[in-house]
Amino acid sequence: MVSPLFSHLLIPFIIALLLGITMGGSGTGPAFSAAFGASVIRKSLIPGIFGLMVFAGAIIAGKETATTVGRELIDPKMLNFTTVSIILFSVAISLLIANLVGIPQSTSQSTVFAVIAPAIYFGVFDPYVLFAEIIPAWFILPVIAFFLSLFFGKYIYRPMRRRGLTISRSNNVNKKPFLDYLILLMSLYVSFSIGSNNVANAAGPIASMTANELNVHGERNFLLIMILSTLMVAPGFAIGSSIFGDKILNNTGKEIVLFGKIEAVIIAFVSASLLLFASVVKGIPTSLVQLNVAAILGIGVAKLGTKNIFRRTKVRKFFHMWLIAPLIAFSLTMLLIFIADLIGLL
Repeated sequence: MVSPLFSHLLIPFIIALLLGITMGGSGTGPAFSAAFGASVIRKSLIPGIFGLMVFAGAIIAGKETATTVGRELIDPKMLNFTTVSIILFSVAISLLIANLVGIPQSTSQSTVFAVIAPAIYFGVFDPYVLFAEIIPAWFILPVIAFFLSLFFGKYIYRPMRRRGLTISRSNNVNKKPFLDYLILLMSLYVSFSIGSNNVANAAGPIASMTANELNVHGERNFLLIMILSTLMVAPGFAIGSSIFGDKILNNTGKEIVLFGKIEAVIIAFVSASLLLFASVVKGIPTSLVQLNVAAILGIGVAKLGTKNIFRRTKVRKFFHMWLIAPLIAFSLTMLLIFIADLIGLL
């Protein structure tokens, strides 16, 4: 006989694994689009490496973000197995739609909107963390990523080109072997940063739900449960990368702007550093996808000019999907919470 508690926990964990798969597909672009775009790694190697580094980032640096998602956006006592299942399912659907379109989407934004939906429905929503910390970071960090990359591209990379350091046949920096290793290192760094932030989107609600179901509380117990939740969610990132990563890698790595190895290092370093900063310092669930694309756009503007880069079709599609997916997650969560409440599941 399967105990009711096991059944209650099993369903959300399965949905969390499926969410991890969709997050893995979406996260592959930000992690490896720079390396793939610069042609320094085979596509077949990406899923395994990506999954390992995501897991490491979640275990080492993911606690703060998991706490924000699982405890600060909503009263953790509300996170029973029905509510958590609905939240994770809604986020997974919104990301699946984005993955099928081939647009890398913000897992964090879809999750945040899904988590606040039941709090709003039951009239216990506290807007402070969302409006004072999270949403400002969503606007400010991509702007910083854009201008940092624009600065590096305009005042470091372009002067190097003018001096012949990147185009001279006798001294082409882009052909130096050490840059291949540096780009791969940056891709690992980005994957680690994803683990520090995005795994918490599933692990945070799962950890709070498990603590409620087991009736165990306290910081130490929450940390242990979060680690166990991470063990369930993180493998899905590698699976999702192998399933959905191909189309997203092509969109972000090849079709926005053709960049060389030096630019690839700039893109990866800027986006990963900002995400890791948000994760460790404030525990803010942040969109690495948007940081990465903002950094790519910054480099693109430095190379091609503002008009040329922003006229590209893929850029416009990105902005549209970034608006739609969180609204899908919020609306679907609200609808399912209403139905669950109506039939007495809550």
